[in-house]
Amino acid sequence: MMLYPPVAELVDKIGSRYQLVNLVAKRARTISSEAEEKQIPLERKAVSTAIEEVYTGKLSIEHEQH
Repeated sequence: MMLYPPVAELVDKIGSRYQLVNLVAKRARTISSEAEEKQIPLERKAVSTAIEEVYTGKLSIEHEQH
C-alpha cells in the first residue's frame, strides 16, 4: 500500500491544484464506473488509485496546442 505523496509533488507533475483535483476526480469516477459495470469489487478506493497513477506518471494531463 502506497503512502500518500506530498500534494506539492503531485501539483508539480500536473501544473495546478485545480487541474490535479479535476484529473483525479475524473479518473476515480472512471475507475468506479468500470468496476461497477464489470461487477468487480475494488481493493482500494478509486481516488487512491487515481492519485497513485498521477504520482507514478501513468496519468497526466494532455496539453492542447493551438
